[in-house]
Amino acid sequence: MEETAHSQYVLTLSCPDKQGIVHAVSSYLFMTGCNIVDSQQFGDAGTGLFFMRVHFTAEQPVTAEKLRASFAAVGASFRMDWQIHESVERMRVLLMVSKFGHCLNDLLFRTRIGALPVEIVGVVSNHTDFRELTESYGVPFHHLPVTKDTREQAEQQLLDLVERERVELVVLARYMQVLSDTLCKELSGRVINIHHSFLPSFKGARPYHQAHARGVKLIGATAHYVTADLDEGPIIEQEVARVTHDVTPEQLVALGRDVECQALARAVKWHSERRVLLNGTRTVVFA
Repeated sequence: MEETAHSQYVLTLSCPDKQGIVHAVSSYLFMTGCNIVDSQQFGDAGTGLFFMRVHFTAEQPVTAEKLRASFAAVGASFRMDWQIHESVERMRVLLMVSKFGHCLNDLLFRTRIGALPVEIVGVVSNHTDFRELTESYGVPFHHLPVTKDTREQAEQQLLDLVERERVELVVLARYMQVLSDTLCKELSGRVINIHHSFLPSFKGARPYHQAHARGVKLIGATAHYVTADLDEGPIIEQEVARVTHDVTPEQLVALGRDVECQALARAVKWHSERRVLLNGTRTVVFA
């Protein structure tokens, strides 16, 4: 990356909470000729961890590599898990979908109009239903059919694609295949899923119809990181909609599509802007 003045960067960090962290970070930025645009922080008394996100500008010509090299000593002294990225970098994202295309279409459209700061490098599906939609956005479509006998091979092809395209985030936009424990570990913290919030109350097929039969008054959706524990990864965002007794199952499905799109889009946006930090089984979201 070429050295430029006034480039904008984002520093994110987590570490054991102790005195002096904010002072050390702000002193480092001052000494390196940087200026803080905004800063957010959180100390979790329950876990004893401290989290911070700093958006700053470099007033003198510098590269992200040089900033990382000079910050390493600060990070080591506080045992930080930290990253520095240029804020203009568009995160490289791979979408995965099966037979329901509402989240896929929503993410493709939001990206096209600039509402999501990402670069969608491809769409993977175990079906071919959305090849035409995907390619209409100028995005490569990859058909990776999955059966009991080909699952391992398909997952290896997915990992090869992730490596080849330098994918930073995989989004399961209603991808209806369970990822293996091995794949979950390989892509830990880099896969976001969306599901209806009726789980675990309404498991299995036709969850909205089950919810209608029980007379629910709220429907919702949850966007979360994928782990080996099915649908139990750290939650990033949730959305709900209130319903009344007169809605039909078909209307519930339509409302469900809307809340799923909203929750997933916000989760992808926050992750791509480096606003989400893992805190064990939970997340810290500097939205």
